[in-house]
Amino acid sequence: MKAKIQGTIWATAVCLLVAAVAIAQAPAAKKKILVVGLPDSAVAQLRQAAPAGVQIVSPAMNQVGAEIADSDALICPHLTPQILQAGPKLAWVQILNAGAEDAIPLVRGKNITLTNLKVVLGPEVADHAIALLLALTRGLYQTIPTREWKVPAGVNQMTELDGKTAVVIGVGGVGTAIAQRANAFGMNVIGVDPKDAPPPAFIKQMVKPNQLDSVLPQANVVFITVPETPQTKGMIGAAQFKEMKRGAYLIAVSRGTIYSTDALVDALSSGKLAGAGLDVTDPEPLPPTSPLWKFQNVLITPHIAGASDSSLPRVIEMLQENIKHFAAGEPLVNVVDTTKGY
Repeated sequence: MKAKIQGTIWATAVCLLVAAVAIAQAPAAKKKILVVGLPDSAVAQLRQAAPAGVQIVSPAMNQVGAEIADSDALICPHLTPQILQAGPKLAWVQILNAGAEDAIPLVRGKNITLTNLKVVLGPEVADHAIALLLALTRGLYQTIPTREWKVPAGVNQMTELDGKTAVVIGVGGVGTAIAQRANAFGMNVIGVDPKDAPPPAFIKQMVKPNQLDSVLPQANVVFITVPETPQTKGMIGAAQFKEMKRGAYLIAVSRGTIYSTDALVDALSSGKLAGAGLDVTDPEPLPPTSPLWKFQNVLITPHIAGASDSSLPRVIEMLQENIKHFAAGEPLVNVVDTTKGY
């Protein structure tokens, strides 16, 4: 009897060992990553660089709902409640934007890592911000549209940037790039950011957001590069425009909800501001009835600051890196802190 029991135990052990070996030798299930909103050439590059254990799927829009059901990750321009509900296995969502204010409420409290394009689009957005400023300070908004040899009004009041002060609200990837460019023009740069890390050498002073009003009187130009969060929404209003120098400029390239349109219109109408450069407005698109269109010294571009010949290659490079990290179970880059909002 004892021998029979021992034999049964040994047989069971052998079966378990064989099963374990079979499981170990069985190929691991591929991680499925759904890609939406990228050109075919970009998808091909992602497939080529993807590890062996990753399946890149890029369906037609009418097939997204069916394909997402068993997807482990999603790369998309915008996240919606419908997409999220249809993808119960999603562990990683990469949005193809720097701003994450719409996606954060959808993933908060879920076991999903959210990543965005912060830092990645910094160079082109910074170039655009400086271009808007130069078009204002050099009177290009007056001379270019005329297409004739005509000296603009107030030519002697054009603003030299060397020695002027720039206040950069939000010193992330975009804000840092703007600060670097402003410094190259000889400007004194003051950063406004909640981070405690020491600023780079080209930022002369760094203050916390609750100290913003104390540095606005020094500003010849204020750059808005801060992401939209409950804390930043509406942070530039009538009180802040009042603190700014007469003849200062406002450049906004992050979100139009950060500044009050009504307060900006008042500051422009009164002559308090010399002009504004806006790549972002609230709402978007800006309706034809908006009073902002009536000001010659307000330059409005249709939220295109992140576009350039280098942006897509840099985005693809970052996505390739994150796909490799995801496949290996390693930390991802550009993770959004859903508590802080960026």
